[in-house]
Amino acid sequence: MILGAVLLISAVSQVQADDKTTDPTGTYLWITPGRNGGPVRTNTLVLKLDGDKLTGKLSAPGRGGQVNETEISDGKVTSTNLSFAVVRSFNGNSMTNTYSGTLADGAIKGKMDYVDRNGDAQSRDWQAKLQK
Repeated sequence: MILGAVLLISAVSQVQADDKTTDPTGTYLWITPGRNGGPVRTNTLVLKLDGDKLTGKLSAPGRGGQVNETEISDGKVTSTNLSFAVVRSFNGNSMTNTYSGTLADGAIKGKMDYVDRNGDAQSRDWQAKLQK
């Protein structure tokens, strides 16, 4: 009977460990190629997990050397998977980029989905590394 109780507790503990959400809190960097052969662009993503809510901001180079900071929205973390959106507004228009990825070994690897100027759905890979 004691052996059965120990096995049951072990099984429940394992299920709880498998359900544990990874904390992505930190600062991540990734580089993207510049447009038309221009200089590379370094993006900085600051994430914070507060309970089950993911918040943060994305800093990315803009025109004229200006750095644009945008708060993320709809941030979610489930196990090692995370997702969030970045909505940018300019000239009366807005553009939403949706990021999703998996956190492992100090890096997030995933996809960014967006709609281009022609209204076509696009997707590209992204990978950000945690800065220590």
